[in-house]
Amino acid sequence: MTIRVVLADDQPLIRAGLRMVIDGTPDVVVAGEAGTGAQAIQLTRQLRPDVVVMDIRMPGMDGIEATQTITTESPATRVIMLTTFDDNGNVYASLRAGASGFLVKDMALEDILSAVHVVAAGDALIAPSVTRRLIAEFASRPEPRPRPRELAGVTAREREVLTLAARGLSNAEVAAHLHISLGTAKAHIASLLTKLGARDRVQLVIAAYDAGLVSPLHDDR
Repeated sequence: MTIRVVLADDQPLIRAGLRMVIDGTPDVVVAGEAGTGAQAIQLTRQLRPDVVVMDIRMPGMDGIEATQTITTESPATRVIMLTTFDDNGNVYASLRAGASGFLVKDMALEDILSAVHVVAAGDALIAPSVTRRLIAEFASRPEPRPRPRELAGVTAREREVLTLAARGLSNAEVAAHLHISLGTAKAHIASLLTKLGARDRVQLVIAAYDAGLVSPLHDDR
């Protein structure tokens, strides 16, 4: 299966660099390029790509607003955000908009290509170390924290798993911490995805944060 990608960035050099790497990969193809958020939405409607690599800062409509529209209109299309961790206020907004990946622009192009494969396969690009950094970023948002979310139907054990996953532990680390098998840890994660209506592990982190299971002001490292 060929992964069809739309590149959305207002910097032609970045799009050219990504296209160069993608063109050398047999199972990924650039279906289109956009220089604005509005163009990214239009291309997604026309082309129905598997993945959109989206810059946050673009003229006119930014990447966050465009991502919200794309993930609402085209749930099968996954979005990877391109940004820097200096964009504190945009991290949480991007994930809430439905982004499945969060990358730093100065990453190696090959790593970004690898992320495209990961996200296209249905996974979220949120490594444990990145999770901890994202939770820390949530604290920088100026808005007051909303009322804690209810976790209807989630068992006590699943709450433990959700808390550990949101703190950045991998499935293997969750299993070791709770003295359960890796298969059981994976089963709990799958159950949480279903019960919470989450697309991926990124949204599980958001759910844990909203439920008050983890605090962005506390460093669990």
